[in-house]
Amino acid sequence: MMRQTPTFTQEEYLWRKGYRLVAGIDEVGRGPLAGPVVAAAVILSSQASPPWLSQVRDSKQLSPAKREHLAMCIRKDAVAVGIGTASHEEIDSQGIVGATRAAMCSAVARLARRPEWLLIDAVRLPQLPIPQTSLIKGDALCLSIAAASIVAKVHRDRLMEEYDRLYPGYGFGQHKGYPTSEHLTRLDELGSCPIHRRSFAPVRDRDE
Repeated sequence: MMRQTPTFTQEEYLWRKGYRLVAGIDEVGRGPLAGPVVAAAVILSSQASPPWLSQVRDSKQLSPAKREHLAMCIRKDAVAVGIGTASHEEIDSQGIVGATRAAMCSAVARLARRPEWLLIDAVRLPQLPIPQTSLIKGDALCLSIAAASIVAKVHRDRLMEEYDRLYPGYGFGQHKGYPTSEHLTRLDELGSCPIHRRSFAPVRDRDE
């Protein structure tokens, strides 16, 4: 099946209407059993088209090395980049949807420029008084959201590699907290560690 290439269609529509500061927002880490959910907000320039832009895709379609390279380019050339996180404790207390929204709001708050419109992958943020559009599969369709997915993925992967050093034996550096067979085996052998999401059934059931 042919992979979709994200475009500036959404951004260009808003730019023509006078909204110059359009932020794409995406998250990574809803499915793992451990660690935070991380969101990024990225405002790309309406005046520039850097050469790396044609390489931007949904982060899941890119190799780790390509994601690292593009994340560096995005941070260097974007108008603004913001990153927000919600910890495993927040996920357990608020639920994954509430924690995802909190991380996204935090990412928007950390932008150096206040956005005039938000393009969000699949989620709405009613708590933010900013016009917004929710796009299903936005990371595959929209360049700003795809750029945010790359920044969020690289940031979270680095966090999980740090946690691998803090909590050795679980393989966080490899599976990044996702429920792989290796991770589940380690949970069976070692029990949960401080960054596991105890509200998630595979962790909760093993802790009982």
